[in-house]
Amino acid sequence: MTNQLAIWLGILILGGVMLDYAVFGAENLLFLSKKLFDFLDWLAFWR
Repeated sequence: MTNQLAIWLGILILGGVMLDYAVFGAENLLFLSKKLFDFLDWLAFWR
C-alpha cells in the first residue's frame, strides 16, 4: 500500500465515522466498537 492510498483510506474512514456520529449519534459508534473488539478477540482465538 502506498502512502497516498493509506492517507485517502484514512480520510475516507474518518469521514464515515464523522458522518455516522453527526447523523445517528454516538450510540451506534459505541455498539460497532464493542462488536469490533469481540470480532478481534474471536480472530485471535483462531489464529
